Amino acid sequence: MTAITGDQSLLREINRMALVRVVQRHPGLSRADLAKQTGLTKSTVSLLVQDLIGEGWLLESDIQATGSAGRRPTPLFLDGTRLAMIGADVSVDTVSVLTVSLTGDVLTGVSEPLAGKSPEAVIGQLARLIGGLVGQSRQDGRQLLGIGVGVPGAVLDTTGVVKLAPNLAWRDVPFQADLRQELISHEVSGLPIQVQNDYDVAALAEYEFGEEIAPDPLICLGLGIGVGAGIVVRDRLFLGAQGFAGEVGHSILQVEGPLCSCGRRGCAETFIGLRAISTQISGQPGDLLPVATIRALLARNDEAALLAARRAGHYLGVLIQNLWTYFNPGRIVLGGPTCELGAPFLDAATSCIERYAADCGLSLPEIRLSRFGGHSIAVGGAALVKHALLRPFDPRFRNA
Repeated sequence: MTAITGDQSLLREINRMALVRVVQRHPGLSRADLAKQTGLTKSTVSLLVQDLIGEGWLLESDIQATGSAGRRPTPLFLDGTRLAMIGADVSVDTVSVLTVSLTGDVLTGVSEPLAGKSPEAVIGQLARLIGGLVGQSRQDGRQLLGIGVGVPGAVLDTTGVVKLAPNLAWRDVPFQADLRQELISHEVSGLPIQVQNDYDVAALAEYEFGEEIAPDPLICLGLGIGVGAGIVVRDRLFLGAQGFAGEVGHSILQVEGPLCSCGRRGCAETFIGLRAISTQISGQPGDLLPVATIRALLARNDEAALLAARRAGHYLGVLIQNLWTYFNPGRIVLGGPTCELGAPFLDAATSCIERYAADCGLSLPEIRLSRFGGHSIAVGGAALVKHALLRPFDPRFRNA
C-alpha cells in the first residue's frame, strides 16, 4: 500500500475530488450535507465548493424559498456545460473519437476505418482525429480534462504500454508515450493521456456515467471479434498483476476444443466471437462476416445463421454463469457488436443462464445491455480520464 504523504497540494486535491465524487453519487446535496458525508469542516467544504464551481466541476441550482422560515440550502450538481474529455476507441478495423461532457453527454465525434494496422499508422491516424476535436473544443470554449483511449489488448496501466493486442498483432507498444509525442505535431500538448483495455474502459462508461449508482461488483462483457470483460470492484478497475484480468475470451469452455488465436484450444472466443459465428454460417474457417450481413440472414430466418447465433448465445450463457460464480456481481452489462444480433443470440444466452440459476436455486444478478451501444468504448475512454482525475490518491494514474 502506498502511503499518502503530507503534500498539501495533493491532500487538497484529494478533498476536492472527494466532494465531486459524493455529488456525482448523490446529486442535489448541499454544502452542509457534503460536510457530513466527507467529515470535512463546513468552512473547508465551502471554500472547496466555490473553487469547483469556478472551475466548471460543480453548479448550484437556484435557491428555493421555503416560506417565512427562511431559505433551503442550495443543492449542488455536476456541471455538464464547461468541462469535457476526449475518448477514443481503437478497434481491429476502425478508430472512433468522441468529445464527452463531464456528465456523459456525447458532444462531437468522428470515426474512420483504420488506414493501417501498424502501431505507427494507428497512432498517427488517432492523433490527427484527436487534434481535430481538440481544436473544435477550443472554438466551443470547453476546457478539456484529458484524453482516454481504449485498445483491444492488455495494457500496463502505469506506463500505457500495450503488452499484447493479438487481433492487431501488437506486442510491447509504448502507446501512451508515442501518442503524446505524435499529438505535439497537431498542436496538442499538456493534456493527461490514459490508455487501457477496451472493455475495461467500457465498464467505466457504465460506472462513471450511469443514470444510477452501479451495483458492486460491476462486470461489462464485451462481445465482438474478441470477447473481453471489464470488472469494477470496490470503486476500482480490477486489472490483475500485469493488466490481463478480464481476458475472459480466453477462458476454456471446452477441453481440446477449437483452436484459438491465442494458441489455446476451446477458448470462449472460439464459440462466442464473431469469427466463430461467421465460420458456423459460411463453413469457411476464419471467415468474418459483417454484423449487418448476419443480421440480414437472421431476418430471413436463414437456418445456418439462426443455429450459429443460438449456439453462440448458449455459450455466452455458460460464460456468464462462470463470471457469476467467480465474482458474484451486482450487475452484468453486455456490449459490443455481437449484441446487435438480437433475440436469437440474446434469448439463447438468457435461457441458458436461467437454467443454471434454477438448478442451484439462486437469483441471477441484474443483466442488461450497455446504455452507450456502439459508443461504449469511446465514451469509456472519456470515463477513464474522469475516473483517474476523481482519484488523485491512486498511484496508477500519476504518470498520465
